Amino acid sequence: MTKEFNYKLVLRIMGSLALVESVVLLFVCLIPLIYGENDAIYFLISSAISLAFAGTALFFGRNPSPTIGKREGSVIVTFTWIIFSLVGLLPFWMSGSIPSFTDAFFETISGFTTTGASILNNIEELSHGILFWRSLTHWIGGLGIIVISLAILPVFSTSGTQLFAAETTGPTKDKIHPKINETAKRLFLIYVILTTSETILLRIGGMSWFDSVCQSFATIATGGFSTKQASIAYWNSPYIQYIIILFMILSGVNFSLYYFGFKNKLQKIKENEELRYFLILLFSFSLIVTLSLIDFSKIQSFATLEQAGRNALFTVSSLLTTTGFCIVDYMNWKPLTWVILLMVMLTGASAGSTSGGIKMIRVVISAKACYHEFKRLIHPNAVMPVRYSGHLVREDILTRVLAFTLLYLVVAGFGILVLAISGMGFLESVGGMITCLGGVGPGLGLVGPAGNFHDIPEFSKWFLSLMMLAGRLELYTVFLLFTPAFWKR
Repeated sequence: MTKEFNYKLVLRIMGSLALVESVVLLFVCLIPLIYGENDAIYFLISSAISLAFAGTALFFGRNPSPTIGKREGSVIVTFTWIIFSLVGLLPFWMSGSIPSFTDAFFETISGFTTTGASILNNIEELSHGILFWRSLTHWIGGLGIIVISLAILPVFSTSGTQLFAAETTGPTKDKIHPKINETAKRLFLIYVILTTSETILLRIGGMSWFDSVCQSFATIATGGFSTKQASIAYWNSPYIQYIIILFMILSGVNFSLYYFGFKNKLQKIKENEELRYFLILLFSFSLIVTLSLIDFSKIQSFATLEQAGRNALFTVSSLLTTTGFCIVDYMNWKPLTWVILLMVMLTGASAGSTSGGIKMIRVVISAKACYHEFKRLIHPNAVMPVRYSGHLVREDILTRVLAFTLLYLVVAGFGILVLAISGMGFLESVGGMITCLGGVGPGLGLVGPAGNFHDIPEFSKWFLSLMMLAGRLELYTVFLLFTPAFWKR
């Protein structure tokens, strides 16, 4: 018989996490004050509501049993993200920046899950406080609400490992320290260093400090919310575009590799197949898209070729890392490139990064498993185990990888059908589902880079909100809650 559900520990941890959001919202109050705007009150009210929830949860979660299982971990992580989004939407909604509750929730959960799918048509009309909070939701959700809290709060004790496993991505977890809190601190430090570095480089390129910080939040979190309606195309600067390309790629790398590099464990980086295939796919797809953009019937100048290459590299980097920034409308490109870009959206970058999608490690292992199966058909008596980064892939990990990949594709197909039934067009259904499940941002058709999700049906917005959450938490954490066996004692 399964042990009784530890609701007191669930309440205690969720209350502690709500305190984090309360403090963050209180901090954001400073932005309107700095810029002489009058919407600090909305962040103050939101902070008070989060604090009230935290106090209530901590009161009813007194003296909990310290034991935590998968059920508690899944409930804590899933409902924490939902509560963060419900509280986080309040400044948008109360200030009238997003009058619709549905739209405000969609925008907020899109921020926290680092999807970057937006309903806004008036981004530049929003106040600095609202824009900063919108970008900050990316930065909080990028590394993960739980991971950041583990790094700064010593409140989770033995429950940290289960929560870390429920929130972080990938079939394997690279432990860079025996203690999970120390691992979280190191990941958080890497996160801050990358964000600070990009902010400084963008400021050198001519962005204001405010825009530099907001764009860096979105890049390092692979989110895609910009402070401009035209996204990165607004600045029309090759320097800025190349800096963002660089940091999108860096954000698509497993953060553990930076730590190994700092510790001079270069062999671990050299042996990492996921990094190798990530870079191979990135530059291969960029080259294919570049060639599709060149008109070979005309003599091309170097400037034209460079721009085609930059547009292709930026777009592929943005979609492969699931950042979602745009400098061109790829819906004006050849339909062949749409297929390539959909494949890129599905794949995603490295596990252990802030990107979404299936993840490169799963794609590589699944491809190797298929290849070995073909070889077994030719040599049925041969023993051909799947190897990854020089190590044998255990059968249980191989099964989990193949099951997740299949589930991901089934959910994507089912979601496309649901969206089509809800009234969305075919291109919009395909692009919308893949981009929201993978945490990418722009899709195809009217929800492509030149459009947004403002005019899709209300049901579709709620459904895609669920898909954003499920995709960010890698399906199982969320979908487990809908299985009867999960709740049986």
